[in-house]
Amino acid sequence: MAVGRNGMAATSHPMATLTAIDILKAGGKAIDAAVGACAVQCVVEAGSTGIGGDCFALLSSNGNDDVVAYNGSGRTPAAVHFDWFRQNGIASIERSSPHAVTVPGAVEAWTRLVADHGRMSLSEILAPAIALARDGYAITPRVAADLSKQTDFLLRDPSTRRIFLIDDRPPQVGSVQRQPELAQTLETIAVSGRDGFYRGAVADDMVTRLNSLGGLHTREDFASAAGEYVKPVSATYRGWTVHECPPNGQGIVALMILKILERFERKGDPLDVDNLHIEVEATRLAYAARDRWVADAAISDVPVDFLLSEELADNLAAKIDMNRIADAGAVIDGVEHSDTVYISVVDKDRNVASFINSIFHPYGSGLMAPNSGVLFHNRGQSFSLKQGHPNAIAPRKRPMHTIIPGLVTRHGKTVLSFGVMGGHYQAMGHAHFLSKLFDFNLDIQSAIDLPRLFPLPGTATIEAEALLRTSIGPDLEARGFKVTAPNWAIGGAQAIWIDDQHNTLLGASDHRKDGCALGY
Repeated sequence: MAVGRNGMAATSHPMATLTAIDILKAGGKAIDAAVGACAVQCVVEAGSTGIGGDCFALLSSNGNDDVVAYNGSGRTPAAVHFDWFRQNGIASIERSSPHAVTVPGAVEAWTRLVADHGRMSLSEILAPAIALARDGYAITPRVAADLSKQTDFLLRDPSTRRIFLIDDRPPQVGSVQRQPELAQTLETIAVSGRDGFYRGAVADDMVTRLNSLGGLHTREDFASAAGEYVKPVSATYRGWTVHECPPNGQGIVALMILKILERFERKGDPLDVDNLHIEVEATRLAYAARDRWVADAAISDVPVDFLLSEELADNLAAKIDMNRIADAGAVIDGVEHSDTVYISVVDKDRNVASFINSIFHPYGSGLMAPNSGVLFHNRGQSFSLKQGHPNAIAPRKRPMHTIIPGLVTRHGKTVLSFGVMGGHYQAMGHAHFLSKLFDFNLDIQSAIDLPRLFPLPGTATIEAEALLRTSIGPDLEARGFKVTAPNWAIGGAQAIWIDDQHNTLLGASDHRKDGCALGY
């Protein structure tokens, strides 16, 4: 663990963590540092996040437990209607389809949160990212690995091919990469704020590119983009209060898993097969509920109280048989779990920013607006094209979102800021991490370091990292599961614990990514 007194930052890239610490030391608040770090990651870790993506945040002030949530996820164009897809013979939304691109919400969220909760100007906050995009940055190991896996995909778009590949090959670790168009766009945002992105030349470039591929986006869709403050959802677990962003995010699913786990006595080895069997089954049952009900609560009726009810938790827990796989009754309409960046920052006044930003799949849709350097996400793939489904695509609607920041409070104070990256894995990742802290008394770094597994929603398949495949894989298969290796590392995590007794900060970061936690 990293240890500090005055401020702490934990991110998945060293340059982002350093940027956050520099901003804190220059007098910035937690949200200033989080946005500055995220902007850097939009440059140096473009496969995981970007200004063409979405953002969610949980904030608390001066160490108290008054938690504020912000939903910075984007909406579909106003011209998108369910019947249009049927009339045009579109049965599913593909990753590189313009219809997978909702209006990006990240930049609007950054500018609003900094204006409302920050201390520094956008020009100061974005300066490190602008310099890296313009002058160049070195490729780190995880970024090189992601580029290698996505090479064929990036070759499809002339702009991603030009920016991210060298002679049509992935750059090696230590290679220097530049994004001059993105640098100019960030400079425009630094000067003009949200309008520098959602209006004018940058917006024109994005709309033109999407329209050229058949997208229904208009300049008005971009100009009217707006996130919103929302009331967090929360639940207690072993006496600790866990806060999540409400639907359209899947944070409510993390709370459902925890409520199921609380009905079991957890003891012994956290990697014992029975302990992990309970986590797997709680996840499968909660995700089945997610895929039936979780959607944009502004448009669809999402039964939040029912999903967090003691009755439902009792009923789901009762379905878990320690000897065999349960029938989760899952109906999966989503796509495989993917990539994101999570950032945790605490400043000297104990303002806390739990902050997450994503373009969903590695390098998102693989579509780039050529003049502005904006790489688009593919979050619209999470919509359902089933008539009547709560998450069915509709005009100006936000898709079910996998990215979720987390906060934990107790006795009137914020004690933990945390997040777990990895697309669909995130809700299980939250519950898995917190269980290791509060059931098995691990510290935050040890909890993050443990090997992971994840039951793919709607299936009997469990992806498990190597140690678990060897140690408990056969036992899980005897209970009816199929255990396989993951396509890539399962998630990534960062966390900061606020030690109120000593007035110190403890930070942790995941070895599955390139990043680190630093305090001062």
